[in-house]
Amino acid sequence: MNESSEYATFWDHLDELRARLIKILLVVAVMVIAAFAMKGPLFDVILAPRDSDFLTYRLLRLTPFSLHLINTGLTEQFMMHMKTAMYVGLLAASPYIIYELFSFVSPGLYASERKYTVWIGGAAYIMFLLGTVLNYFLIFPLTVRFLGTYQVSADIDNMLTLQSYIDTLIGMSFMMGVLFELPVVCWLLGRFGIISSSVMAKYRRHAIVTILILAAIVTPTTDVFTLFVVAFPIWILYEISIFLVK
Repeated sequence: MNESSEYATFWDHLDELRARLIKILLVVAVMVIAAFAMKGPLFDVILAPRDSDFLTYRLLRLTPFSLHLINTGLTEQFMMHMKTAMYVGLLAASPYIIYELFSFVSPGLYASERKYTVWIGGAAYIMFLLGTVLNYFLIFPLTVRFLGTYQVSADIDNMLTLQSYIDTLIGMSFMMGVLFELPVVCWLLGRFGIISSSVMAKYRRHAIVTILILAAIVTPTTDVFTLFVVAFPIWILYEISIFLVK
């Protein structure tokens, strides 16, 4: 009797998970369709960093410039439209996805575990958004300006493809979002007793070298300024992580 009851409970949970996954897929689909339909405003935002009128360039008083993007494939513009809409739609639907997943697992958690889960999930989501915003307003514009205007000779003009531009923006946004999860990950490791603030402080120099390497990977530029712009916030996050672990 107990085995059949447990068997039925397992399938009940499986049915609930399937229902929640269907809801998630529907919400994601709606968000993706909405982002796809808003092609004009969407690409006004996406393409803004290619022109010197962008906010970051005006604040830094950089010399005027403009990048001309080209399309080299028959389906490239449509595929880039789809790819951008999917990324934006998934990002917009992420709060609902987190809510549904938390609603599924929360009945099996203690009150204290639910509290920690809410804080961790909320902090991870906010930090990912902060990394994405920082990339869009600072790191990506400086990267685009440097690489887009760099010339080995005045006789050679840069012709950037739309695919290269979009792939770089999405890739760097995702990478910065992941790197900004550092305080959350360190806090969790500290709670489990895997790391300590004293060890993190002791190996600070090693961490700085690692941060510089990660910054060099995230930004494909060779100038020291852009490398510093990427590495500095990550180093600040490392120092915050030491405080949180302590």
